[in-house]
Amino acid sequence: MTRMASVTPVAPVTVVGLDAAGAPPHPALAPVLATAGLVVGAARHLAAVPVPAGADTITLGPLAPALRRLAAAVDAGVPAVVLASGDPGLFGIVRRLRAAGLPLRVVPAVSSVAAAFASAGLPWDGAAVVTAHGRDPRAAVNACRALPLVAVLTAPGAGAAELGAGLIGWSRRLLVAEHLGTAAERIRAVTPEQAAAETWADPHVLLSLADPVPAGLAPADPVPAGSADARPADAVPNRGATGGMRADNQPAAAPTGGWALPETRYAHRDSMITKSEVRALVVARLRPRLGRLIWDIGAGSGSVGIECALLGAAVVAVEQDSEAGATIQANAAVHAVHVRLVTGRAPAALADLPEPDAVFVGGGGVDVLTAVVARQPERLVLTLAALDRVAPAVGLLRAAGYTVEGSQLSAARLADLPGGSIRLAATNPVVVLTGERP
Repeated sequence: MTRMASVTPVAPVTVVGLDAAGAPPHPALAPVLATAGLVVGAARHLAAVPVPAGADTITLGPLAPALRRLAAAVDAGVPAVVLASGDPGLFGIVRRLRAAGLPLRVVPAVSSVAAAFASAGLPWDGAAVVTAHGRDPRAAVNACRALPLVAVLTAPGAGAAELGAGLIGWSRRLLVAEHLGTAAERIRAVTPEQAAAETWADPHVLLSLADPVPAGLAPADPVPAGSADARPADAVPNRGATGGMRADNQPAAAPTGGWALPETRYAHRDSMITKSEVRALVVARLRPRLGRLIWDIGAGSGSVGIECALLGAAVVAVEQDSEAGATIQANAAVHAVHVRLVTGRAPAALADLPEPDAVFVGGGGVDVLTAVVARQPERLVLTLAALDRVAPAVGLLRAAGYTVEGSQLSAARLADLPGGSIRLAATNPVVVLTGERP
């Protein structure tokens, strides 16, 4: 008779979220604590719950020792509990525990993001949630620049003051939620300039809105008449509903209508628009996505920048012609995206702009390209119709350390002839150059 080997049952690690205000924990916590052999958490969390006398405890600092102890507890069949703040699955410890291969049961509390929106009386099913904690805050700033409703989990040195400074020049209202769930809870509505000038209690949650401030949350100080922030609400295109929810409920998904759209989808004059075949390659080379900032220089109709915004990027359109600028704003409103317009002549107009991740140069000479290269964006794309400009542009990019690729695009479109016949009508060939920093 063959004896069956005994197998120690696997006990999942139970991760329990605790409310920041000290509200009663989830009813599931008591029974799992009662049988726990190991309890892990920050000092304040361990002090807030009745840890069994016989259980080992680990006060969180560096995570690696705790992960080793948790793995050993799982292998030994010892029940373990991890205490965390709010919803530990939202930019919390659940990701690290899963990456360590630990079996988990998660019991969340209300997240700080949900609490912030609830306190502000706002729906947030169309919001993007990003974090500036433990990473470069530029991606969070660019998400706020690009999207109409963003919640940001902040950190010391990457909070409302720093994010507000990065949003100056964008038409945004900021709600800063401090001390959530406590008697000292405060939510203040401020402009980016006001946020940058203040000192905020850590931790706090920042909500960035393209819509007007909700009733009952007036700005901290009056907004000066005639300032950029005094523009009427309808000057800021949104996605249709309070809180900026898109119809497809995806705050940064690929646009349902696609991209490389026909020229007829944009207002333009004298055919001054990047043709759809060229635009498809240019947008692909720019690699727009949430968290990136793209300059569209010599924007014309704004079609390239608008399609980058449709893909989630923050966009600054630089155009010297005021009439074209009005067209850009109208096109952006039609496509329900926000593009920041800077009216001025490059390269002078570029001096005070925030650092870009990628730049499209659709107009301007060598001086413009020189100014862009000096800012050292990760990627740079330009279109040239005149062949005599190709070699100098390639030389300039290579001298600045860029790897350069180029293609000539020549498209022929179907066109009708009398009698029902069809011909091919050629469009003007264009050279597309892409420079990439190693």
